[in-house]
Amino acid sequence: MPKGIDVSIIVVNYNQELLLRQCVQSIIANTSEINYQIIIVDNGSGSFNGEDFLRDFPDVTIILNKSNIGFASANNAGLQIAHGKYILFLNNDTLLRDNIIKNVFDFAEKSPQRLFLGCQLLNSDLSRQESVAAFPTVWNSFTENFFLYKLFPRSRCLNKYYQNEIMLTEPAEADVIRGAFMFCPLEEIRKLNGFDANFFFYSEETDLCYRFKRSGGKIYFLPGFSVVHYGGITSDKDLWFKYKNQATGKIQYYQKHFRGIRFSAALVFHYIGLLLRWILNLSTGLLFINKNKILKGYYFLRQIFVYPPNRFGKTEQV
Repeated sequence: MPKGIDVSIIVVNYNQELLLRQCVQSIIANTSEINYQIIIVDNGSGSFNGEDFLRDFPDVTIILNKSNIGFASANNAGLQIAHGKYILFLNNDTLLRDNIIKNVFDFAEKSPQRLFLGCQLLNSDLSRQESVAAFPTVWNSFTENFFLYKLFPRSRCLNKYYQNEIMLTEPAEADVIRGAFMFCPLEEIRKLNGFDANFFFYSEETDLCYRFKRSGGKIYFLPGFSVVHYGGITSDKDLWFKYKNQATGKIQYYQKHFRGIRFSAALVFHYIGLLLRWILNLSTGLLFINKNKILKGYYFLRQIFVYPPNRFGKTEQV
């Protein structure tokens, strides 16, 4: 096993080579005073040429999957060849800044605790983006699907995204950090067997964070460190792919971690939320002749008929 690697950076790519190149360039330009390896996992992109990429970035390692095996499985493939003390799961639609990997590494090294670390995600105009969330519960399934989180954004009780609405200046404990930037000890990730490959795309980071917290670890949000995250560029090219997998991932989380009345209640709130969003988007679209709203309403309607098979067997109660 190679020695001296501080951080293994795993970047999953699917049909976004330009973004991937920009991401890798930003890693190289904005990372110093630390030893790192970059592992690219391409999920069967039709036009991706590994040889051309290696000519431009000879120090990266590339895994070429024959098909799109999903975000969770692709990251797990990268884990198999990672040698760093820490793993950074990084989206291909991110741009690093201000030597963030070294800064986060130093924070982790100074802490005696077992930590997963996330940072502030920024839009391209450097405005703040949703970066953390509370774990799914029956209560916040209710508050989200009945729009209470929108009506009371600064209420910790009514908004699972509460921490994004207040200006945090110091590191804060959180439940879920986004998979766009997840900094984790390799040893801890391997104890958890990586991401659960039953999640194809969406909710896999929520599940991983939940399992880590159950094992006694802590998850911290570092608002003083940030990366630009374009967000949704790949999935927005196929909106039904995005909406279908969002619904699938949410239900799968309920299947794995809820049981009995909790599972039933969360599922009912989920489908009521989809029904309300279908009605609101369709009516708004028709009223203002907005094709995008009508299309969005159509996708919410289709989500009502999404129910994935339960692949998890015995559930783990929240």
